[in-house]
Amino acid sequence: VQLVESGGGMVQPGGSLRLSCAASGFTFSNYDMSWVRQAPGKGPEWVSVINTGGDSTYYADSVKGRFTISRDNAKNTLYLQMNSLKPEDTALYFCARDYGRTDEYWGQGTQVTVSS
Repeated sequence: VQLVESGGGMVQPGGSLRLSCAASGFTFSNYDMSWVRQAPGKGPEWVSVINTGGDSTYYADSVKGRFTISRDNAKNTLYLQMNSLKPEDTALYFCARDYGRTDEYWGQGTQVTVSS
């Protein structure tokens, strides 16, 4: 199993970033997928989840209306479009398979820094 995140970086407040997560080693389309983030000195915070078919999504209140999760099962890739970024969005962002369940697995993460 491998989950490889990319697309992080440094952006000014109000800016946008699109994260990607390339999955391999398992049947991607069989699993709900999540984004989870961890800010410096804090515990993990669940951000969003998408179901296997991509037609059901949920978001943490802190990102609702600003972030959009999506997936392309043909490309085995998960995405997170992040708009109107705030300094409090600064964190290491992980994609996670089956977050909170028996088959949970995380990638290594990609750093997002929002600063002027």
